[in-house]
Amino acid sequence: MQDDPSVMSLLDGYPEDIKAALLQMRSLILRTAAENKDIGVLEETLKWSQPSYLTTRPKTGTTIRIDRDKSDAGDFALYVNCQSSLVSEWRALFPQFTYGGDRSVHFQLGDPLPENELRQMITMALTYHQKKRSAGKN
Repeated sequence: MQDDPSVMSLLDGYPEDIKAALLQMRSLILRTAAENKDIGVLEETLKWSQPSYLTTRPKTGTTIRIDRDKSDAGDFALYVNCQSSLVSEWRALFPQFTYGGDRSVHFQLGDPLPENELRQMITMALTYHQKKRSAGKN
């Protein structure tokens, strides 16, 4: 995947603590995708003015977005399409986290990033359509 200059420019404009947290989340997304052959090629872009990551070939998953949290739920968040079942699945698997409706999971700057749980969430999102297609064949 190539870095998108508009994403990097947006991140550069954030306060250093938020920027560092989002870059750590971005790195985790990229590593998780690279380590999972089912995910395929990722594209980085801005969607809704947020750094976004989507599968391009094959089109296996739904878009993941990351951004600072403008609500009171946390300091930064990972967002997915609210029409997906992902957040309800995450809520069942990881009830200890803070969620924003059906579209996001929120994190605090002072807490360590829960990498193992996030890897599972990222994999679930970036293989979401593939899993739905597989389930439909059974």
